[in-house]
This record gives sequence, C-alpha cells and structure tokens, in this order.
Amino acid sequence: MAILKTDNITMRFGGLTAVDNFFVELEPGEIVGLIGPNGAGKTTVYNMITGIYTPTENKIYFEDEDITGYKPDKIAKLGIARTFQNIRLLDNLTVLDNIMIGTHLHLKSSLFSAILRLPGYTKEEDELYEKSMELLKRVDLDEYTNDKAGSLPYGKQRKLEIARALATDPRLLLLDEPAAGMNPQESAELVGFIRHIRDEFDVTIFLIEHDMKVVMDICERILVLDYGKTIAEGLPKEIKNNPEVIKAYLGVDLANA
Repeated sequence: MAILKTDNITMRFGGLTAVDNFFVELEPGEIVGLIGPNGAGKTTVYNMITGIYTPTENKIYFEDEDITGYKPDKIAKLGIARTFQNIRLLDNLTVLDNIMIGTHLHLKSSLFSAILRLPGYTKEEDELYEKSMELLKRVDLDEYTNDKAGSLPYGKQRKLEIARALATDPRLLLLDEPAAGMNPQESAELVGFIRHIRDEFDVTIFLIEHDMKVVMDICERILVLDYGKTIAEGLPKEIKNNPEVIKAYLGVDLANA
C-alpha cells in the first residue's frame, strides 16, 4: 500500500495553473526527490499535501485515507511532517525546547490541566521531556541540549529543524530544500543524516532540493516539475540523461551531479 498518493491534483490561483495533474505514489521507506526550476510548483505541491492549500481538482490519500481539505494540524497528527526552505526555529529558545514544542502535537492534557499543572499534565510533560532527550541522542544533538537554537552552526540548525519535525512522530517527512545555504561538507553530512533518519525512524522521505549532487546521491526516484507539469520521472541516472530535464535545467551541469 502506498503511504501517499496524489491523484492527479491540480492547483489554480485565478487564471494561473500552478500545478497541473500532479501524480505521485510514495511507498513506505522510500526517499523520493521532487526537483524543477524556480517557480515550477514544487512548494505548491507540498502545501497541498500538508493542508495549506486544498487542490482545485482531485484528491490526496495518506495510507488510503482521503485527506483532501484537512487542516494542517489534523494532517500533522495523522503522521505527515515538513520542514521549510527558510529555517523556522525559535532562535531564543533552547535546542531542547524546540524539540519539546514538536512533541506537544500529541499532548493529551487539556489547557485547564496545564494551567493548574495537574498530576496528569505533569506526568505527560515528564514523558515528553524524556522522549525529547532520547530524540536528541538519536540525532546526535544531545551535546547542544541547553544551547540557544540560534547559536548553533548553520548545518546544526538544519539538523535541529529536521529533528523537531521528527518529534511529531511522522511516517512521512517532507523536506523543503534542506541543503539550502550549506557548504559542500555540510551537504555531504546531510546526505548521511537523511539516510540515517529514514532507517532509524522508519519514515518515508519526500525531498525538494536544488543541489543536484544531494539529489542524485540520496534519492531512489526523482520527479521533475516544470511550469506545474511533471516532465519526467525515474531513477537518478535516467533523470540525469533526460533531454527534457536537461533543457529545463539549462546552464546546470547535471552530468557531473
């Protein structure tokens, strides 16, 4: 069973078609890339999957459940998490606090219990603290537990943002340009980190990325968008040699990616 299926979804804004009949099926445990020039519609696809936009036409299914039109918080609780191209950490809070905010998605206690710090709430908070500390160890960020998030090196901030998404217990993780702004060494480390979290946390990963070396190194399948349409889908070596993809990426050396 596919973990995610978009059934030829289309998104229009007035007279502009941003995404046209986009179809993808993601199998559990895959790392799949979504690439294309700026303005191709990649982030719009993410926004439809995560409930920010409702497709103008057709449906989205997560583990066979029709999630079309669901609100972002409901989709997140079902098991879909995402990161953003621009890092959105709470810079003045600690690394631990950023992770605990992610775990609060599944907090069962009421606001009343939290305000009065009733035993049920404090027990749950203790459990989330332990869970957060364990997560930091699993992603090798535990040495930064009490550091302010904004004080971390850039590559560690990216890693923390991904870890915060993992704190929501996703089964599908959408990464929006995780290598943006990274130097080659940081990008190489990111490739290893993404493979690690796929295996360690048993998640499926759908990846938007402009760094072609990262895409070719890590993705098992790649889809290519151009002007809202899928122009190619296949294995990395097939995408690298596809004439339509090369034309869309005119000026980018795919052969050496």
